Amino acid sequence: MYEWALLRLVPRVERGEFVNAGAVVYCRSLDYLAAATHLDEGRAAALGPQLDLALARRHLDAAVALCAGADAAGDNGRRPMGERFRWLTAPRSAVVQPSPVHTGVTHDPAAELQRILATLVR
Repeated sequence: MYEWALLRLVPRVERGEFVNAGAVVYCRSLDYLAAATHLDEGRAAALGPQLDLALARRHLDAAVALCAGADAAGDNGRRPMGERFRWLTAPRSAVVQPSPVHTGVTHDPAAELQRILATLVR
């Protein structure tokens, strides 16, 4: 069993419009946590011409680093995978927001991450 959520770019929080810009997959039984992103700058700019795309990209890159446990994620990158996933998927009012968490069954969470990215983000 695995859990997943989309990472949504929300240029103007008060409007509630978003562009899917990434996905996070967590599978406790296989010790797997990863995120992948794809920022469609044209779609993002159409929703929020004032959006700082470089800043949005940094936020998305930080989610990938946190999942990987990279040094760039600081002390949080050393937290257990489950804690990192819960932190990334906690509701927030920010430019990058998570979707609700969904579940599924797989023996290959990396393939599921790529499938989710291909079908719901790109």
